[in-house]
Amino acid sequence: MVEKVDHIGIAVKDLEKALKFYEEMLGLKCEGTEVVEEQKVKVAFLPMGDTEVELLESTEPNGPIAKYIEKRGEGIQHIAYRVDNIEKAIEEMKEKGIRMIDEKPRYGAGGAKIAFAHPKDTYGVLIELCERD
Repeated sequence: MVEKVDHIGIAVKDLEKALKFYEEMLGLKCEGTEVVEEQKVKVAFLPMGDTEVELLESTEPNGPIAKYIEKRGEGIQHIAYRVDNIEKAIEEMKEKGIRMIDEKPRYGAGGAKIAFAHPKDTYGVLIELCERD
């Protein structure tokens, strides 16, 4: 079902400061930013080989990323796994007893179709299924 790690999502308070660290200290290059209104988040993409680091900053004080940071602090928020058919992957997860936060795919950054599995069923890790054209 899973093809590879698509990206690792990292929640940050200040996207510009985080970008400076990743670019200047680690030598990664930002390939652009995007605001995903539906998720109340601004995202920066930093490719690394055939995967990428995705930095996430909340655009609203009550957004999911702001709430995550308030509870757990900055850091890894999710791991996204690439699938070739997200609808099929969602059904397979449900058939195997995994609760899905998203029962149907929704729009994600970079034009991806995404769906999240509930971390209580995935050993505390927020897993994102991700399909790209």
